[in-house]
Amino acid sequence: MKFNYLLLKKCGLDVVISENVEVIRPQLVEIGNHVAIDSGFYCTTALSTGDYIHIAPQVVIIGGKNASLKMGNFTNISVGGRIICGSDEFLGEGLITAPGIPNQFRDNLIIEPIIFEDFANVGANVTICPGVTLAKGSVIGACSLVTKNTEPWTIYTGIPAKPLKIRRKDKIIQYAKEMGYIL
Repeated sequence: MKFNYLLLKKCGLDVVISENVEVIRPQLVEIGNHVAIDSGFYCTTALSTGDYIHIAPQVVIIGGKNASLKMGNFTNISVGGRIICGSDEFLGEGLITAPGIPNQFRDNLIIEPIIFEDFANVGANVTICPGVTLAKGSVIGACSLVTKNTEPWTIYTGIPAKPLKIRRKDKIIQYAKEMGYIL
Protein backbone atom coordinates (compact mmCIF):
# COMPACT_ATOMS: atom_id res chain seq x y z
CA MET A 1 0.00 0.00 0.00
CA LYS A 2 1.39 3.41 -0.99
CA PHE A 3 1.90 6.12 1.60
CA ASN A 4 -1.01 8.61 1.59
CA TYR A 5 0.63 12.03 1.16
CA LEU A 6 -2.75 13.73 1.47
CA LEU A 7 -2.84 12.97 5.19
CA LEU A 8 0.18 15.22 5.83
CA LYS A 9 -0.26 18.79 7.05
CA LYS A 10 2.07 19.93 4.24
CA CYS A 11 4.00 18.12 1.53
CA GLY A 12 6.45 19.80 -0.86
CA LEU A 13 7.68 18.82 -4.31
CA ASP A 14 9.85 15.83 -5.16
CA VAL A 15 8.98 13.90 -1.99
CA VAL A 16 9.38 10.13 -1.85
CA ILE A 17 8.06 8.28 1.19
CA SER A 18 8.42 4.51 1.28
CA GLU A 19 5.23 2.53 1.60
CA ASN A 20 6.65 0.79 4.68
CA VAL A 21 6.55 3.77 7.07
CA GLU A 22 4.35 4.48 10.06
CA VAL A 23 3.47 8.08 10.85
CA ILE A 24 1.12 8.06 13.84
CA ARG A 25 0.05 11.71 13.56
CA PRO A 26 0.39 12.69 9.87
CA GLN A 27 -1.65 15.85 10.50
CA LEU A 28 1.36 17.14 12.51
CA VAL A 29 3.90 16.49 9.74
CA GLU A 30 5.19 19.15 7.33
CA ILE A 31 7.57 17.99 4.61
CA GLY A 32 9.69 20.35 2.48
CA ASN A 33 10.97 19.83 -1.07
CA HIS A 34 13.34 17.10 -2.25
CA VAL A 35 12.80 14.78 0.70
CA ALA A 36 13.23 11.01 0.89
CA ILE A 37 11.94 8.94 3.82
CA ASP A 38 12.96 5.29 3.66
CA SER A 39 11.44 2.00 4.73
CA GLY A 40 10.94 1.27 8.41
CA PHE A 41 10.54 4.92 9.45
CA TYR A 42 8.36 5.30 12.58
CA CYS A 43 7.21 8.67 13.94
CA THR A 44 4.87 9.55 16.84
CA THR A 45 5.64 13.30 17.04
CA ALA A 46 5.18 16.48 15.06
CA LEU A 47 7.81 16.67 12.32
CA SER A 48 8.83 19.62 10.19
CA THR A 49 11.50 19.29 7.51
CA GLY A 50 13.25 21.79 5.32
CA ASP A 51 14.50 20.97 1.83
CA TYR A 52 16.97 18.30 0.69
CA ILE A 53 16.38 15.91 3.56
CA HIS A 54 17.07 12.20 3.80
CA ILE A 55 15.70 10.00 6.55
CA ALA A 56 17.27 6.56 6.14
CA PRO A 57 15.78 3.13 6.91
CA GLN A 58 14.78 2.11 10.43
CA VAL A 59 14.73 5.63 11.90
CA VAL A 60 12.49 6.15 14.94
CA ILE A 61 11.22 9.50 16.20
CA ILE A 62 9.23 9.19 19.43
CA GLY A 63 7.75 11.39 22.12
CA GLY A 64 4.02 11.61 21.47
CA LYS A 65 1.64 14.27 20.27
CA ASN A 66 3.18 17.15 22.23
CA ALA A 67 6.75 16.47 21.10
CA SER A 68 8.46 17.68 17.93
CA LEU A 69 11.46 17.44 15.63
CA LYS A 70 12.42 20.29 13.31
CA MET A 71 14.94 19.52 10.56
CA GLY A 72 16.53 22.43 8.66
CA ASN A 73 17.70 22.33 5.05
CA PHE A 74 20.33 19.81 3.92
CA THR A 75 20.02 17.60 7.01
CA ASN A 76 19.73 13.86 7.42
CA ILE A 77 19.30 11.00 9.84
CA SER A 78 21.21 7.88 8.88
CA VAL A 79 20.11 4.27 9.28
CA GLY A 80 18.91 3.26 12.73
CA GLY A 81 18.74 6.79 14.15
CA ARG A 82 16.73 7.22 17.36
CA ILE A 83 15.34 10.69 18.01
CA ILE A 84 13.78 10.84 21.49
CA CYS A 85 11.70 14.04 21.67
CA GLY A 86 9.84 12.92 24.79
CA SER A 87 10.50 10.37 27.49
CA ASP A 88 9.73 9.40 31.04
CA GLU A 89 12.19 10.86 33.53
CA PHE A 90 12.68 7.44 35.21
CA LEU A 91 13.51 8.91 38.63
CA GLY A 92 10.77 7.03 40.49
CA GLU A 93 8.14 9.77 40.64
CA GLY A 94 5.59 7.39 39.19
CA LEU A 95 4.90 4.50 36.86
CA ILE A 96 6.15 4.57 33.30
CA THR A 97 3.87 6.07 30.69
CA ALA A 98 1.83 3.22 29.27
CA PRO A 99 -1.70 2.76 27.97
CA GLY A 100 -4.28 2.66 30.73
CA ILE A 101 -2.15 4.17 33.50
CA PRO A 102 -3.98 7.28 34.80
CA ASN A 103 -1.98 10.52 34.59
CA GLN A 104 -1.77 10.95 38.39
CA PHE A 105 0.25 7.70 38.65
CA ARG A 106 2.67 8.37 35.80
CA ASP A 107 6.30 9.40 35.98
CA ASN A 108 7.36 12.95 35.10
CA LEU A 109 7.71 13.45 31.36
CA ILE A 110 10.52 15.27 29.61
CA ILE A 111 9.10 16.66 26.38
CA GLU A 112 11.36 19.13 24.62
CA PRO A 113 11.74 19.81 20.89
CA ILE A 114 14.77 18.58 19.01
CA ILE A 115 16.14 20.89 16.33
CA PHE A 116 18.52 20.18 13.47
CA GLU A 117 19.81 23.48 12.13
CA ASP A 118 20.79 23.65 8.44
CA PHE A 119 23.50 21.17 7.36
CA ALA A 120 23.36 19.16 10.62
CA ASN A 121 23.77 15.45 9.94
CA VAL A 122 23.46 12.31 12.04
CA GLY A 123 25.38 9.06 11.45
CA ALA A 124 24.13 5.49 11.77
CA ASN A 125 22.60 4.31 15.05
CA VAL A 126 22.82 7.69 16.78
CA THR A 127 20.48 8.48 19.69
CA ILE A 128 19.48 12.07 20.42
CA CYS A 129 17.83 13.02 23.73
CA PRO A 130 15.00 15.54 24.32
CA GLY A 131 15.76 19.24 24.00
CA VAL A 132 18.95 18.94 21.93
CA THR A 133 19.76 21.43 19.18
CA LEU A 134 22.25 20.28 16.57
CA ALA A 135 23.91 23.53 15.55
CA LYS A 136 24.40 24.56 11.94
CA GLY A 137 26.74 22.17 10.15
CA SER A 138 27.38 19.89 13.10
CA VAL A 139 27.77 16.16 12.45
CA ILE A 140 27.23 13.28 14.85
CA GLY A 141 29.35 10.16 14.26
CA ALA A 142 27.89 6.66 14.18
CA CYS A 143 26.70 5.05 17.41
CA SER A 144 26.91 8.26 19.44
CA LEU A 145 24.58 9.47 22.20
CA VAL A 146 23.76 13.19 22.11
CA THR A 147 22.58 14.66 25.42
CA LYS A 148 23.62 18.32 24.94
CA ASN A 149 23.48 20.99 22.27
CA THR A 150 26.31 21.01 19.73
CA GLU A 151 28.53 23.79 18.42
CA PRO A 152 28.36 24.91 14.76
CA TRP A 153 30.43 23.06 12.16
CA THR A 154 31.81 20.58 14.69
CA ILE A 155 32.02 16.79 14.42
CA TYR A 156 30.99 14.83 17.52
CA THR A 157 31.44 11.17 18.46
CA GLY A 158 31.05 8.94 21.50
CA ILE A 159 28.83 8.14 24.45
CA PRO A 160 28.14 10.82 25.44
CA ALA A 161 29.02 12.67 22.23
CA LYS A 162 32.04 14.97 22.54
CA PRO A 163 33.64 17.31 20.00
CA LEU A 164 36.19 15.60 17.77
CA LYS A 165 37.17 18.27 15.24
CA ILE A 166 35.92 21.21 13.21
CA ARG A 167 34.11 20.47 9.94
CA ARG A 168 35.00 22.27 6.74
CA LYS A 169 32.13 24.51 5.61
CA ASP A 170 33.27 26.67 2.69
CA LYS A 171 32.30 24.30 -0.15
CA ILE A 172 29.07 23.26 1.56
CA ILE A 173 27.89 26.86 1.86
CA GLN A 174 29.10 27.70 -1.67
CA TYR A 175 27.16 24.80 -3.20
CA ALA A 176 24.00 25.63 -1.25
CA LYS A 177 24.21 29.25 -2.46
CA GLU A 178 24.65 28.04 -6.04
CA MET A 179 21.43 26.03 -5.56
CA GLY A 180 19.63 29.23 -4.57
CA TYR A 181 19.77 29.03 -0.78
CA ILE A 182 20.66 32.27 0.96
CA LEU A 183 22.23 31.43 4.27
